[in-house]
Amino acid sequence: MTELQPASALNGLRLLADETRWKLITVLRDSDRQVAELVAATGLAQNLVSYHLNMLRQAGLVNAHRSDADGRVVYYSLHLAALTALLAQIGHELALPEPTPPPLPPVTVAFLCRANSARSQMAEGWLRALSGGQVRAVSAGTQPQPIHPLAIAVMAAVGVPIDQQTAKPIEAILDQQPQVIVTVCDIAREECPVWPAAARQIHWSIADPAAATGDDDQRYTAFIAARDELRERVCGLLALLSRWFGAH
Repeated sequence: MTELQPASALNGLRLLADETRWKLITVLRDSDRQVAELVAATGLAQNLVSYHLNMLRQAGLVNAHRSDADGRVVYYSLHLAALTALLAQIGHELALPEPTPPPLPPVTVAFLCRANSARSQMAEGWLRALSGGQVRAVSAGTQPQPIHPLAIAVMAAVGVPIDQQTAKPIEAILDQQPQVIVTVCDIAREECPVWPAAARQIHWSIADPAAATGDDDQRYTAFIAARDELRERVCGLLALLSRWFGAH
């Protein structure tokens, strides 16, 4: 991920105040998108979308990831940590009071990937831990495999055990009727069916840590990177759940 470079609150406000860039940020807040999807969602010309995407990338507010399913395809995602840091900087310079986190709605979220062995399992663990059990988290795979030992290890290192979770096929969670479907790998996005009963179906383009090569330290580092990105994404999802469903 690109880190946000230090900038004044005023420069940050100028960056966010542009109508086109604000549209892109708003669309990317819910789900990772390809350029064609951003064009369709915003109604803007492709060259305009590409120009402003590049400005947001240079500012460290948007990331790009080549699809694991088709390397010619690029997914763009909002860098939540960088945007949060910018907004915190604006709040600090204006001495704004800290907001109170909203209560969480009792919904079920399903994380899907191909193997259900790493990314979706870590996301399930994070959502359960970060929501304090208020949100029900499940996961499944299109081609389930045993949970990767490095996924278990890196989550245990931050106090979130997932060793009791199990890999399962998508059919195993159908009766739980999740309200939100999150695909966390590009291949699953192409393979998994549309869930008409789900209120929301979104995508996170997360690099597969199990595909990392190199020595043990390099592979472990890849799992740490996926773990930390998933934590950031899940934190962002919790805020969206309150907006989408409200608290009962």
